[in-house]
Amino acid sequence: PYYVDMNQNLFLQASLHSSDQDLTVFVDTCVASPNSSDFRTLVYELTKSGCASDSTYALFPPPRSDVARFGFNAFSFVNRFPSVFLQCELVVCRYQDYSSRCYRGCVSRFKRNADS
Repeated sequence: PYYVDMNQNLFLQASLHSSDQDLTVFVDTCVASPNSSDFRTLVYELTKSGCASDSTYALFPPPRSDVARFGFNAFSFVNRFPSVFLQCELVVCRYQDYSSRCYRGCVSRFKRNADS
C-alpha cells in the first residue's frame, strides 16, 4: 500500500519491459474502486479512452518511449471506505507509428442518431 493525504498529488509511472526497443506505451483507461476485486460496481473514472475524466488527472512527459507518467490528486470514496484501488489499461504500440492508438491520444466517441 501507498499512503497519501487527501488532495495530495499522486504521481505514477508505468514501464514496459521488453527486449523490443521499438515499442511505446500509452495510458488508455484508469478507474478507481474501494474494492480491490470489483472494478465495476462502484468506480471513479480518472481517464477513459485516453481522455481525462478527472480535472486533476494529467499526463507528464516520459523520459523514454517505453514509459508512461501520469498523476492526479488523491481522493477517497465516502468515509466508510478506507482505501482506494487503481486499475489501469495501457496500450502498447510500435514507436513512431503515428496511425496507432498510442499517438491518437484522447478518442471521444460520439453516438450517432439511428436515422443517419
